Amino acid sequence: MLQLHNVSKRYGPTLALDSVDLRVAADEVVAVLGPSGSGKSTLLRMIAGLEHPDTGTITWQERNLADVPVHARGFGFMFQDYALFPHRTVGGNVAFGLRMSGWERAQVEERVAEVLELVGLSGAAGRSIDRLSGGEAQRVALARTLAPRPELLMLDEPLGSLDRPLRERLIVELGAIFEQLAVTVLYVTHDQEEAFTIADRVVVMNHGAVVQQATPEDLWQRPAGLFVSDFLGFTNQFEAPVTGGAADLGWATVPVDLPNGAAAVVIRPDALTVDASGPIPVTMTGSVFRGDHYLGRARLSTGDEITFPVDARPRPGDRLSLRLDPAGVLAHPLPPAGRSEGPGPESA
Repeated sequence: MLQLHNVSKRYGPTLALDSVDLRVAADEVVAVLGPSGSGKSTLLRMIAGLEHPDTGTITWQERNLADVPVHARGFGFMFQDYALFPHRTVGGNVAFGLRMSGWERAQVEERVAEVLELVGLSGAAGRSIDRLSGGEAQRVALARTLAPRPELLMLDEPLGSLDRPLRERLIVELGAIFEQLAVTVLYVTHDQEEAFTIADRVVVMNHGAVVQQATPEDLWQRPAGLFVSDFLGFTNQFEAPVTGGAADLGWATVPVDLPNGAAAVVIRPDALTVDASGPIPVTMTGSVFRGDHYLGRARLSTGDEITFPVDARPRPGDRLSLRLDPAGVLAHPLPPAGRSEGPGPESA
């Protein structure tokens, strides 16, 4: 098990990590999700031993890593800029770490063939690096990281430089590889789809702190706070006064489990349905095609805008009526005046 307790790191005036507590079980795949500057990469660098925390402890299998050098930790680390050696073949790149560790030649050749087959590049050991596609180069970098059989695998935005169709294909392949190897994984990304696809558990970071840890399903259904809701793309957000367990949106009143005061009310787009007898009148302002439906955008009677799915493409100016399912309403207390839940200063 990997365990971090009260880990903090400051670079000058910037607090990159703020009292982070984290546990990762054996064979668990954990995605660390957050915007640029939230502390994700700094977290991985601390665990790898490339940086040292100002406070707190990091343990692996109950061993404190404070005095354990990078090469002795037995971890694999793959950066977004994976920097393959252009003068070496595919096999030479994969074998590099093994040879540096003193593996016998026969063992190296066997292991190189094994991991290349694992990543879908069987028979490619003799190929030149400059003849690889982006996806193939990414697979070589992964094979090189996996070759020494790391106990913990850490990947920092490994697919960030690839186009979306290729990322979507490779993330599924990565998930299958991790499951086959039964390896413990920390996967850093700013892309929620990557995190939800690959992870057993998602850790959301902001301002250098962990703001929520949950399974992908629980995170999607119950985001803990306005920042998480916003980062997951729930754009239907409204400030509303709460009185007696109900939030008054101006165009609807919804039940919320909050004390009296000001709240941020978040409404999932799929909680809104077009219904000719619905009590919420809207005027369409636009729509986006999403493959099997349109995501409509409309103006409410208050002047606020709201998004919701619709089967047929509406025209701007069309008048529709909506019905709201209260089960799709999330409510969070507004942060105190002067304090923001948004992305913090750049901290890696």
